Parts: sequence; structure tokens; C-alpha cells
Amino acid sequence: MTTRLLHVHFGKEGGAERFFVALAQAFDRHGVEQQFIVRPNQSWTPEVAAIGQVTPGNFSHWMAATGILQWKMRRICRTWQPDAILAWMPRASRLLPASTSAIRLTRLGDFPTSLKYFKNTDVVVGNLPAIGTHVQSLGWTGPTATVSNFPRPIEPKPVSRAEHGTPDDAFLVVAGGRFVQRKGMDVALRAVAKTPGAWLWLLGTGPEEAALRALAAELQIEDRVRFLGWVPEAIHCIAAGDAFVMPSRHEPLGNMLLEAWRAGVPSVSTRSEGPDWYMRGGVDGVLTEIDDVDAVAAGLAHIRAEPDAAAKYTANASARLDEMFSEKAVVDAYVKLFHQNAADVR
Repeated sequence: MTTRLLHVHFGKEGGAERFFVALAQAFDRHGVEQQFIVRPNQSWTPEVAAIGQVTPGNFSHWMAATGILQWKMRRICRTWQPDAILAWMPRASRLLPASTSAIRLTRLGDFPTSLKYFKNTDVVVGNLPAIGTHVQSLGWTGPTATVSNFPRPIEPKPVSRAEHGTPDDAFLVVAGGRFVQRKGMDVALRAVAKTPGAWLWLLGTGPEEAALRALAAELQIEDRVRFLGWVPEAIHCIAAGDAFVMPSRHEPLGNMLLEAWRAGVPSVSTRSEGPDWYMRGGVDGVLTEIDDVDAVAAGLAHIRAEPDAAAKYTANASARLDEMFSEKAVVDAYVKLFHQNAADVR
């Protein structure tokens, strides 16, 4: 039985978008026919265009433009007749049609603040259980489901440290994400400053970049910190490291942490929402309290000083990855949702 899926995604550039592309490619490998309504002119658009028809669009303050996009959505539903429409985050949920035979799902990778865009959603899908609990606390009475992520199926190929002026024998720590306060990149910098001789690669961009560069200078470690910017495949940079740090204050899942597990790099993470759900402290890696710089630094020192313990962490993390975040399990769970009877959940 062929499944037809229409994605609605208005994101820009980031880890969530990287997973969106990975999931679309996984659906394609499993025989799901797909079309896409996405924000125009994104770097990843050619990757989804290779899978199915792309309709560019976005919600606009100009009502006529929004009306045209809604008309295009209705036309796709009428002529192509998808089995399911998957809206990525609340902004995309606004485009879900009021009348369609397709089941309408909103996929959340974070905690919404209200339900105002969900009136045409049949099922809310979160990538960790706490999201379902959260939307229910906001008053959601419809079905919820938990379907998590999987790391992109890419064989890690460590980039050359020489490309980024980093000694081969240095203890290299890698961290990454959007440079915003909730990602805690300042914690990574402060922890590395407490780790003698350690180097740090920061992957990403964002509004706090200037402040982070200033902090590196203030901590007198700017000569051991490299800002690598946005990289299309973070796993290759992560694989070059001796340790990975996810210092987030708020992290609904933690895609880069899963990539570190796939790359076989021992990790230290704060107890933000996602990692605190699936990562077992002292088993899969080191878990610390949020904003505890000393504990993050101690975790790095532990990984550096005890290679046998670090090896056990990576082995356990790899097994945990297969158990909870395999591509097949994620795709199968979504396809099962797509073939629910829409009338039964409305």
C-alpha cells in the first residue's frame, strides 16, 4: 500500500531542518510518496526537491499571499489526495486545511506556549513524551503520540584538525547548536577554560556569537577556541573530537548529542528535557545539572583521564541509540499514524 504524505515546513536553517530532510529521505527509502510546502530558497530545498514536488510558500502579513498559499494547499489535497499532512511546528499548523480526508498531524520538537494554531490538527506528535503532557496541560483533548528522531544515516568521517588549526594531540571538545542563551554555549566555554590545555570547536551561528567570542577572550582561551560556523554535516566535526558537550539550559531532544553517540564520541550533557529522558548518567555518558560549569568540567576531566570508562560510555550509547532511535522504528511509527482513520480521531 502506497502512502502519500504532504509536509508543511516553514523553518530556516538548523538542527530541526537537518532532521526534517533526514526523515523525508528515510520516508523515500521506505516507499512513501511525498510533496512539500516549504519556505522559499533554503539551502536544503534541493535535497527535498529530489524526493517530491516542492511548493514554495510561507505565512505572510500580506493576507493575499496567505490566501494564495491556502488555495495551493487545497488544490494539492484535491488533486494529489495525500493520506496525511504533517505540519512541522505550530507556525506550519496554521496552514492545515479545515476540510480534508487526510489525517492532519502537527509535529512538535519543542514546547508550544498556546494551542491557538492547532484548531485543524487531528494528532499532536512530540519527539519526547513530555511534549504530549505539556499540550494536554494547555487544554489539548485530542490524541497525542511520541515519535522521536534518529541521527542521519551518515558514516562519520572525522575532519582534519589541521583544517581548523588544532593540534592532533590536543584534547578536543566539540559543542554545537544555535548561538542563543538556551543552548548554553557560554557553559561550554567556561568548562573548557577549567580544563587545562583543552581545545573547543563550536559549531553554529546565532545572535550571541559576538558575546561568545568576547567571553572566550575574557577567559583567555581564544587561541584554543574555533568558531566553525554552520556546517551541513556536524557529525564529521564531532567525530574529530575527544569529547562532546551538550550544555543546554533547554533542549527538547538533542539531535547533536545523538550524532555524537553515532560518531562514538563520549559525551557530557546537562539534564535538559531531552537528554534527561533518554540518557542514563554514568552509563551512556556524564549527566550534570544545568549551568553547573564545575560539573561539566569534571565530566570532561573524567573522560580525559579514564579512557576505559569513556569507551564504556560510547558502547552503551551506541546500544541505546539502536534501541530507541533507529530509522526503521521512527518511520514505522509515523506510517502507522498516517493510516489512522481520520474520522476516528476527530
